Amino acid sequence: MNLIWVTEARYENDYKIKLFFNDGVSGIVDLKNSIKGKVFEPLKDIDYFKNFTNNSWTIEWENGADFAPEYLYSMIVRTKEIS
Repeated sequence: MNLIWVTEARYENDYKIKLFFNDGVSGIVDLKNSIKGKVFEPLKDIDYFKNFTNNSWTIEWENGADFAPEYLYSMIVRTKEIS
């Protein structure tokens, strides 16, 4: 598997973000059920959640919370396989 990373990210609504990856795959991830653990606690506030940035690999928040690009990618690929 080649290295994958997020090239662009756009807030959609609720806990959904549209992601674009370096290999051309794109889709919407719903992170509502992924916000677990102490570092992710602030993301439960939707206004905080909306304020992510796209670093050179993935999306991250001011408190240092982020999701591995492979995890986000697998959410999109899995959704496309199901539909």
